[in-house]
Amino acid sequence: MSDTNTTKPKRPPQTRTGLTDTGVKKAADKSPRTRAREFALQALYQHLVGRNEASSIDAFTRDLVGFHKADSAHYDALLHGCISEAVALDASVTPLLDRKMAEISPVEHAVMWIGIYEFKHCLDVPYRVVINECIELTKAFGGTDGHKYVNGVLHKLAPTFRAAEVAADKA
Repeated sequence: MSDTNTTKPKRPPQTRTGLTDTGVKKAADKSPRTRAREFALQALYQHLVGRNEASSIDAFTRDLVGFHKADSAHYDALLHGCISEAVALDASVTPLLDRKMAEISPVEHAVMWIGIYEFKHCLDVPYRVVINECIELTKAFGGTDGHKYVNGVLHKLAPTFRAAEVAADKA
């Protein structure tokens, strides 16, 4: 008996689009700010899950492979800013949630912190870029459909912090 009809079709060769076959950006194509967000997300996750102190998380994260390619100033702002403003960040997002904050995955929670923090303090980053970067972070590190949830919440929050920019974008 022959197996010729049951062979798997060959996957087409990968093209150099800057994406892996799963749709995630290749490491070599990531900007220093994107890398900073990834390291900040990992650090904020440690804070949310392990309740570790910012200084020990920071020291650990700076020793990780690839950190030297990240925008360390942006990383510092995200890590320390999100932790110091955690109560305010949670207060701004909680009314938009369809469940209790304790039921939100720590990855999605940290990504929303990053998004809100950037809305408030990183005015050089367009709000659409903030949202897109947060979606990509959630796709890479979060659950299956977590990016859809983060996208919905941040789109609702954008007018709160970037009203003029959102209005100009819609016009």
